[in-house]
Amino acid sequence: MPIHVRPVGDAELPAWFDASRTVFFMWSWGDGEEAAAFRRPYMDLDRTIGAFEGDAIVGTFRSFATELTLPGGRAVPASAVSAVAVRSTHRRRGILSSLIADDVARTHARGDPVGILFASEWPIYGRFGYGPATWEASWAVRTRAARFLGEPSGTVEVMAPKAARQLLPPIYGRYRAGQPGEIARIEQRWDIELGLVQPPGRPRPGPVVVALHRDGAGEADGYATYHGDEKWDEGIPDNVLVLDELHAANEAAEIDLWRFLCSIDLVATIKAGSRRTREPLPWHLVDARAARLTELGEGLWLRIYDVPAALAGRTYELADRLVLEVVDRLGDGTGPAAGRYELDAGPDGASCRTTRRAADLELSVSALGAALLGGTRLADAVRAGGAHERTAGALRRADALFRASVEPWCTTHF
Repeated sequence: MPIHVRPVGDAELPAWFDASRTVFFMWSWGDGEEAAAFRRPYMDLDRTIGAFEGDAIVGTFRSFATELTLPGGRAVPASAVSAVAVRSTHRRRGILSSLIADDVARTHARGDPVGILFASEWPIYGRFGYGPATWEASWAVRTRAARFLGEPSGTVEVMAPKAARQLLPPIYGRYRAGQPGEIARIEQRWDIELGLVQPPGRPRPGPVVVALHRDGAGEADGYATYHGDEKWDEGIPDNVLVLDELHAANEAAEIDLWRFLCSIDLVATIKAGSRRTREPLPWHLVDARAARLTELGEGLWLRIYDVPAALAGRTYELADRLVLEVVDRLGDGTGPAAGRYELDAGPDGASCRTTRRAADLELSVSALGAALLGGTRLADAVRAGGAHERTAGALRRADALFRASVEPWCTTHF
């Protein structure tokens, strides 16, 4: 039977969740009825897409509206893609390509400058114009070796999640405003992350503890959420503190929170996932070896739809003017980012427009998306191909122009 791609109706949402669950079986949402009842209030059905074979849903795709912070602090609209799945019984039939082609058309029609996602597998999304734009790491901290330089700048208090519920979102907002790569969060996410509501099929590993930081004036400017994993081998307390999240409006508050976590009795190790690859923490320790990077991987993938809006939306630490020929291929056709653009960029801002001037550099839309936030070097993104110099030295200039001193980072997985 032919495959038809369209938004699902409200009555079809349980079947949509069941279809997605057959692929992401480790991310159990409970059964379709439970998942639909819990998640329906914050899902946009116009952006909840199914691939139908007759009445059966054999593929799923969802996106939602958010904002992405660019280098320099400006936020632009972004389409966040999630729940992309094709039943194993229907692989190799072009269903994924059809779902993405449908999303590209819808996103372009809405006028979103960029699309973003977290990839389940590396090889999938590059061929659809996405590039790996942020990187994240796991860290392990040996608390008994972690002695800090300097003195605290404020105070830390431990509080119940319910009491912290209204305090944390404004702190996150302050942090997000200065953090390239981070996105806006829906309100319900806070209830889930703090353990105030329980999604079906996804129990938390333990009760949430909240540590709140206040500056010298008493203003809340940072927080950490965490849970514990008890280790009492041979009667020795070597407990593990699992850090769920730590964000602050400034580095001083961030380090104070780390200082507090490392001082908790009975804890021998802190395990922190989804952190920066270059953390400030080691540089505040007497012995930097107490904090070790244990795992590295890519984070947010980014696709550009509107090149002028995306490139002019960020600031640049160098000044240069380049004409870029962006190659955007989708199957046998051309994607929405294809064209020739003149970028006039510098520390005070940038302008970008279509042009007929000769190109300095030809590059793929996936390479440009990877480099947009400054976390992936353009020179790395095109090592295996995807760029051609039309002016000598253009790749070197573009590589330098797109770099950013503030590492992009996205902790809001979706």
